[in-house]
Amino acid sequence: MMTAEQIVASHKANVETLFGLTAKAFEGVEKMVELNLSVAKAALDDSANNTQTALSVKDAQELLAMQANLFQPLAEKTAAYSRHLYDIASGTSSEFTKAFEAQAAAAQKQFANLVDSAAQNAPAGSEQAVAMMKGAMTAANTAFESVQKAVKQATDLAETNLAAVAQTAAPKAAKKK
Repeated sequence: MMTAEQIVASHKANVETLFGLTAKAFEGVEKMVELNLSVAKAALDDSANNTQTALSVKDAQELLAMQANLFQPLAEKTAAYSRHLYDIASGTSSEFTKAFEAQAAAAQKQFANLVDSAAQNAPAGSEQAVAMMKGAMTAANTAFESVQKAVKQATDLAETNLAAVAQTAAPKAAKKK
């Protein structure tokens, strides 16, 4: 059984983790707000410049050329915005993942200690029940580790695909200039 000090320490660690994760979540939101504000400001500036340019157009051919030149920077800016947003979300997500993995490892260790303690204090003849409990715990840990590995692989694949798309989009955008 856990002592009162262990329970208090466990609750204290959980509260510290909660506040730490809350701070990280707010950091991520703050970064997204800053990004969106800078994008909105840049869009307003671009709009003002494009309006001035459109008002100075003298003929239809010049208007068509201007329109064609407007779409290229827009595509590049959209790709940059998406990459930046993904970086923010990915960074925040990795902080949550680290905290979750640490908490899960601590809980697994605590449960293993509890099972070991129960096994040492178990009455004679309960060896089979203790062995079944340890087997179930090992199976649960193995399943949890498998899920963690699958999620990590999927995340790595998504990051690789995003990087490939970004690398492909940049040369295509440069060629259109």
